[in-house]
Amino acid sequence: MLRTTSATLLLSALTLFGTSLQAQAANTDTTCDWTPRRAVTFIVPWGTGGGTDANARRMASLLEEEMGVPFNVVNRTGGNGVVGHTVLARSRPDGYTIGAATVEIDTMHWVGLTPLTYKDITPIALIHRSSAAVLVNRESPYDTLDALLDEARANPGSLTASGTSQGGIWHLALAGMLKAEGLAPDAIRWIPSQGSASALKELMAGGVDVATPSMSEARTLVQQNEITPLAYMSDTPAPGLEQVPLTAEVLDSGWTLSSFVTVSGPKGLPDNIACAYEQAVDKAVHSQAWADFKQSQGTPVVFENRQQTAKTLAEEDQKLGDTIKAIGLAK
Repeated sequence: MLRTTSATLLLSALTLFGTSLQAQAANTDTTCDWTPRRAVTFIVPWGTGGGTDANARRMASLLEEEMGVPFNVVNRTGGNGVVGHTVLARSRPDGYTIGAATVEIDTMHWVGLTPLTYKDITPIALIHRSSAAVLVNRESPYDTLDALLDEARANPGSLTASGTSQGGIWHLALAGMLKAEGLAPDAIRWIPSQGSASALKELMAGGVDVATPSMSEARTLVQQNEITPLAYMSDTPAPGLEQVPLTAEVLDSGWTLSSFVTVSGPKGLPDNIACAYEQAVDKAVHSQAWADFKQSQGTPVVFENRQQTAKTLAEEDQKLGDTIKAIGLAK
């Protein structure tokens, strides 16, 4: 009788233990079990028609399909990205406001525009990268990146470049590359422009020697042989332009630089909500619809999860901050 009772107790204990393990597993599985019950606001810190806006709107439409509620894209522009990023960071962390935090979250505070940093948002995923290109006029005497850098080394300041405003991401791409290669960050003088389009026109007209916008912005002109690409600031080839040398391979420093777009939430976004969004974004990024969209944009499909995105934000903040200090714009 005692043996039977002991066996029964042992069986009961094992059953309870097994049930406990199942419950723990269930709890683990449900850490991402959050679904929005009403419309979500998707903040874009930049204007309509640009690359960030296009990526945000396509992602919002795919999240609508995946999560079953409207995702309303709201462009909150102003202050070179400060307004929109601030709205995103200071929204209530309840899952009903997310947004497209961009590379500027890692530059704005260095130039004194705002105290806001990447630490004031909750990263969910990185969904877009657009790397800089080193471009010259098709009649340029420089046919390799080494030849261009040799000229800058021999005659500092004799060459000019453009691509964006002073201290903009494409200026930092060039200055950072020069610094990484042991040159002064102004060894090629920067001529501010209103954006990549005007800089490319100036390059074709011979007004500047170099332009360093994103390759995606210059792709059509490169394919039409209107301008010559000397290098792509990446470690992976540009879609459709795989023949262009990669700075990661041809430079001793291995310098690379890209703008990026993340899906992020306000600071303090609960882990279960961030996890639910991460899973939904992951599914969207790996859909055929997203692949077709990225192909139409001439940019690669990329995805970084929450942990990877947080690491990227921290590393790029330091890298870009060092460059901003080197060109004398840090405040």
